[in-house]
Amino acid sequence: MRIFFLNIFILSVFTSCQIKNESKAETTETKIVPTSEKPTENTEFSYLPTSTSNAIYEHKGYTFSYVEAHEQSEWVAYLLEDGKWKYSNLERPLFEQDPIVETESAHWRNYKKSGYTKGHLCPAGDRKQTQELFDETFFTSNASPQLYDFNAGVWNRLENKVRYWAGKYDGIYVVTGGVLNDDLETIGTEDVSVPKYFYKVLLTKDKTRMIAFLVPHEKSNKPLYEFVVSVDELEKKTGIDFFPKLDDTSENKLEASKDYKGWSF
Repeated sequence: MRIFFLNIFILSVFTSCQIKNESKAETTETKIVPTSEKPTENTEFSYLPTSTSNAIYEHKGYTFSYVEAHEQSEWVAYLLEDGKWKYSNLERPLFEQDPIVETESAHWRNYKKSGYTKGHLCPAGDRKQTQELFDETFFTSNASPQLYDFNAGVWNRLENKVRYWAGKYDGIYVVTGGVLNDDLETIGTEDVSVPKYFYKVLLTKDKTRMIAFLVPHEKSNKPLYEFVVSVDELEKKTGIDFFPKLDDTSENKLEASKDYKGWSF
């Protein structure tokens, strides 16, 4: 009889530990949640866009909406604050698949001998605070096929301009990605889409200025102001609502604007 109760006790302890472990695994698992339920980086409103794929994920340094059909993110969103890009003594990692994407992000081999670089959406240069945040930008969920002359040219100029504005305006919400639609060229065995246009939408942290850029995927020496479009135009082109949590009055006014001069003084 004692042996019987001892066996029951051992079985009870084992079951209890198993339930606790399973519960812990469930609480630490990264889950896809609707935009409206996403954390907001201690801000008073959610700056995240809508998702056409309803597959939104969050790293410590940025949030993204992954589109499996195109094997890349339709947007990556983050808050860029002054000085966050000024620490450079970091080891540059290789690109890897993103472990939190349930459908698996594209493999880096898709880019091999494709003629395209793995272009960062959230630039590694915007996440130099720690090695961990820097490393996060080297997941393929944060990459899109880009021509080298585009990546190192006009796109790099725009990224540097965004950093300048982040310092000038005490922080900027950044949303960036490639325009994903039908009939795009693809690369690799997983058919990673090659966007014909890339965009950035910027909103100052005080929510008084908004601007959008739509840049053709090609080498260009044109000044950045030639790529300015209204957010309204960009929303029609992408099917994305970029700042749905803004109050309607501010949203309607800011999203209709093309005021580059107001950002440059």
